Amino acid sequence: MSYTDRSSSRTHLFTLAEAEGFKEQGNVYYVKKDYAEAFNFYTKAIDLCPKNASYYGNRAATFMMLSRYREALEDSQQAVRLDDTFVKGHMREGKCHLLLGNAMAASRCFQKVLELEPDNSQVQQELKNAESILEFERLAEISFEKRDFRMVVFCMDRALEPASACHRFKVLKAECLALLGRYPEAQSVASDILRMDSTNGDALYVRGLCLYYEDCIDKAVQFFIQALRMAPDHEKARLACRNAKALKAKKEEGNKAFKEGSFEEAYDLYSEALTIDPNNIKTNAKLYCNRATVGSKLNKLEQAIEDCTKAIKLDETYIKAYLRRAQCYMDTEQYEEAVRDYEKVYQTEKTKEHKNLLKNAQLELKKSKRKDYYKVLGVDKNATEDELKKAYRKRALMHHPDRHSGASAEMQKEEEKKFKEVGEAFTVLSDPKKKSRYDSGHDLEDDDMNMDFDANNIFKAFFGGPGGFSFEGNSCKANLYLLLLHLLIQCSDCTVNH
Repeated sequence: MSYTDRSSSRTHLFTLAEAEGFKEQGNVYYVKKDYAEAFNFYTKAIDLCPKNASYYGNRAATFMMLSRYREALEDSQQAVRLDDTFVKGHMREGKCHLLLGNAMAASRCFQKVLELEPDNSQVQQELKNAESILEFERLAEISFEKRDFRMVVFCMDRALEPASACHRFKVLKAECLALLGRYPEAQSVASDILRMDSTNGDALYVRGLCLYYEDCIDKAVQFFIQALRMAPDHEKARLACRNAKALKAKKEEGNKAFKEGSFEEAYDLYSEALTIDPNNIKTNAKLYCNRATVGSKLNKLEQAIEDCTKAIKLDETYIKAYLRRAQCYMDTEQYEEAVRDYEKVYQTEKTKEHKNLLKNAQLELKKSKRKDYYKVLGVDKNATEDELKKAYRKRALMHHPDRHSGASAEMQKEEEKKFKEVGEAFTVLSDPKKKSRYDSGHDLEDDDMNMDFDANNIFKAFFGGPGGFSFEGNSCKANLYLLLLHLLIQCSDCTVNH
């Protein structure tokens, strides 16, 4: 051996010794859990001896403790390339694949360990973990297609137990949380990923999706565009971006038409907007409520009620939809339903305005359960004194007992009841004080108002004639009185119609 060879050999031995020294120092720091220092010394050892598999294996273990699994995977792969019989290297590579969610690759690594050490009990457990991940992935895929997002979240939670560093699983879970309306949870998961990888297109897409579903469309579009910059082929981000822009445009067109008084056009535009994205719950709830507002303007009150109900089904906290539906119930005289909605609103927001709306609905409900004197006479609430008198004449003649003397006993009883109600209605509505109290919802009898009256006396005051005249028999006088009643009814009909 020449001097040069001997010198080179001594240098090589010195280098190996120095590298071993760095490795030993790294081991000391590793035991102390000072992984940053351990990493530094293992790196020095690798720099001196880049062909030593165990150095890469040790640094891979350090990377794993620092949760830097991709770098750990690279070092593990380099270790087994240098030494295919390095069991710990294959084991660490498998664990890194597993933590990163690549169960197929992990299984191949674990199978290699079994070839080298058939009795290795630890690797058998890791194989089971890999198999469970593959099964949860399969179930999640089926459930997503069925839109069973809760099951997908469940599967991803189970899969993330052994694959805690898998961004793909986390993104899928976050997306499904967003689709379930659990936006804060979805945002939290996506933000955790972006803190570790700010260029993750999937996480950017989920952030945008949450904003989109919370009706923050402009901000959502910015995230979708950013996701497409990072991943130009991201189809979900592209579709969501297109839907967000279309939804915003169509909604704004509807709002513009409504403000201009083009209610039919606004109704059609809101209907078109509702077909763009069925998953956008909050925006669709607002669209249903907007369409209900237009519907009420078009006197489509039952459709407006139905649209409000759909809005509330999508968003049970949507106060505006409850208020709109309550008003529609009031307009259709469905007072019990109106009271129920106003109670819900007042329980949520105890404002003076909501309290007054509730009191008014309760008053109308109370009034609706009394005799409706306006309906009894067939007049509206603004009827004049002359109109009340004309209405009374017509109804009194129509239901006068003498006119129905030849009817059955049951019919006579019913007509007598109606005759009395007509008199009662006229007594109240023709008296300004009683009418005012009645219109205000007060019980007149409870207010010490004099409600004693004789229907026959009121009738005689209008028509004169024989008060308690009997129609039994076939006397000429009876026939003459019937003819008189008939003529009076005809005359009354003519007067009212004019």
